[in-house]
Amino acid sequence: MNKPDHRDDSAGGGPRVSNLTLRIASAAVLAPLVLACTYVGGWIFLVLCAVAAAGILWEWTSLVTRRADGRILVPGLAALAAAMALIGLGLPAAALGIIAAGAAFAGLVVTAWPLGHATTNTAGWAGGGVFYAAAIMSGPALLRRDPQWGLTALCFLFATVWMTDIFAFFCGRALGGPPLWRSVSPNKTWSGAIGGLLGGVAAGVAVAYASGIGRLGIIGVMALACSVLAQAGDLFESAVKRRFGAKDASGLIPGHGGLMDRLDGFLVAALAALLIGIIHSGTATPAHGLLVW
Repeated sequence: MNKPDHRDDSAGGGPRVSNLTLRIASAAVLAPLVLACTYVGGWIFLVLCAVAAAGILWEWTSLVTRRADGRILVPGLAALAAAMALIGLGLPAAALGIIAAGAAFAGLVVTAWPLGHATTNTAGWAGGGVFYAAAIMSGPALLRRDPQWGLTALCFLFATVWMTDIFAFFCGRALGGPPLWRSVSPNKTWSGAIGGLLGGVAAGVAVAYASGIGRLGIIGVMALACSVLAQAGDLFESAVKRRFGAKDASGLIPGHGGLMDRLDGFLVAALAALLIGIIHSGTATPAHGLLVW
């Protein structure tokens, strides 16, 4: 789930190189851990997803309230913990209901006891944070539960999203050009977005080919959709940070920022992949529905 960054946040060559070194070092530690837990699957992978979700909820709450307020965190974390248990027991519909209830309760609490220190008092930001955090748990976890195709689906997503960001980073720096959305993230360029799209599609198709999956044209379309949505997720997270005047979601990961900064694109792509798989093949085998056509 960890991904490299294609933002150019530094002004000089020295700091940029130093920050890039930190990012590479952090990725070298986190990526093998994530891949190992993904390979093992089961409760180990589910707990990893739940920890990531809890960290994202803490970061989101810190952004919208200027501190990690318990009025959002307590119902949100309780809902995430219950949803993790229900997913592990094979009850995804009940997990979705618990998440919705947790989001609604967090919104009601904020409405009843406004957060005087917050930049906004709306219930929507409180409930939205619970749903946003839940996405990083439910999407990957439910795809991985597919006994035959779960691991392949996650490898497909990792390759597509990670290569999207890597190619966006290098193409954006090498080619430059007009910004993708100046008011939200002025350092992201159209050249980077197109380069990331091409790299992500190529990587996703390569994983499918290596896994013996046929109909690579349709797989390419799936990779294209995931790559576009990953970049949209990145822009959405940038817009949220800009709305609340933050450069990074937190400082949890040296050189990278926070979990939201690393997982913004992946959580959107994984959730979309899950929905595609469910629509095509049902809730029991969503990974099969994503990859086998």
